[in-house]
Amino acid sequence: MYKLLALNIDGTLLKSNGKLEKKTKEAIDFVKKKDVYVTLMTSRNFLSAKKVAKALKLDSYLVTFRGALVAKSLEERLHASVIPAQKTFDIVHVLEHFNCNVRLLHERYSIGNRKKIKNNMIAKTILGDPFFYPAQFVDSLSDVLRDDPIDVMKIDVFYSKEDECDEIVETITHAFPDVSLSVSDGKIELLPTNVSKLNGLIRLGNELGISLKEMVVIGDHLDDMPAIEAAGLGVAMGNASKEVKAVADWVTRSNDQLGVAYMIKEHFRKQHRPQFLRQIRTIEKK
Repeated sequence: MYKLLALNIDGTLLKSNGKLEKKTKEAIDFVKKKDVYVTLMTSRNFLSAKKVAKALKLDSYLVTFRGALVAKSLEERLHASVIPAQKTFDIVHVLEHFNCNVRLLHERYSIGNRKKIKNNMIAKTILGDPFFYPAQFVDSLSDVLRDDPIDVMKIDVFYSKEDECDEIVETITHAFPDVSLSVSDGKIELLPTNVSKLNGLIRLGNELGISLKEMVVIGDHLDDMPAIEAAGLGVAMGNASKEVKAVADWVTRSNDQLGVAYMIKEHFRKQHRPQFLRQIRTIEKK
């Protein structure tokens, strides 16, 4: 009996063209009717994730900023972790010595430098609707932060050369050992310590009284791997890498083949609502 379904957004719920298909929405409605709690787990900012949740008619806690913020709204939070303003300034000051594009992700907006580098990942990065999640670009981030310090949920660093990536990682790891760091797809992500999608799901599960073994987790990205591996049923998308598929219990179709809808219909059609099962047990006892 699985009580919670956690879904990554990009590469999982959405097709490669960024669209959310009707069949996927119908599958989410189907599983909700079985009293399964549905949440999203994503590297996206909260406001962007909330738009997707609204399209799915979800009023759930969402695991956003890769686990740094677990909330129903910016006012109704279950958990929030930030990189403090002084540390953010210190990290930016170090990063400005490298040829990289830096984006500071606040809960309500983002600030990035104007430095242009060759990196296809930058164009693919979703900042969200500017109306809901404004993006500002400046010549010098350190100058802005000196006048207006901010705490941030996450720092994204885009690089163009692998050797420079290695140097950035080595420098940041040595200078800021209490900051979590990961590298994938031409991007370095800096997060508050002990922040991950898995830890976000654990916090949500503790709030709802749902264990990891009662969760189904579906994802495609490397940062989904710990949650997929720890869940009662871990599902990798058909478009996921070999590493992600290797830790999964189930490999579904790709996002362009509506793998989420396929998996939900194949598995959850066999699962009855808890209320129905209680009624059956009551009848059997009589």
